[in-house]
Amino acid sequence: MASDITRVWEVGTRFVLSLLILTILLGLAGGVAKTFLDLRLLFSDNVEVALRQVLVDTLTLLAVVEVLKTTLAYSSEGRVRVTFIIDTVLVVMLTEVISRWFTDKEWHQFAILGGILLTLGLLRIVAIRYSPAPPTPTQQTNQPGLSFS
Repeated sequence: MASDITRVWEVGTRFVLSLLILTILLGLAGGVAKTFLDLRLLFSDNVEVALRQVLVDTLTLLAVVEVLKTTLAYSSEGRVRVTFIIDTVLVVMLTEVISRWFTDKEWHQFAILGGILLTLGLLRIVAIRYSPAPPTPTQQTNQPGLSFS
């Protein structure tokens, strides 16, 4: 009985994740189309405004790619890695910092966003350094030269 419920749960989760992945891919394709269409602003608006819009659109698409990467990792491994979540939030926060930069907001908003980015960066370092999973061969060869052993 318990294995039947587990099997239904796994099949249902895979189905819902497949729908989510399809939705993300469609959203990504729509975002690319919108970014491409925003290039027409180069001819009708100020070049700076047009390039700013394309840059923010592109950074937003990169955040969507990170969400897709996290979803695919959960789909294949059955769990979400903390580093994937932190990477996603970092990309979203960097997009926010850049979009705020262009709107000339007050310095304290930059300080707050900078503090959040610094905290997330430190969390990512700690999550990688003290991960319970054994390091993969690529992680071992890509480690920086610092060693505390």
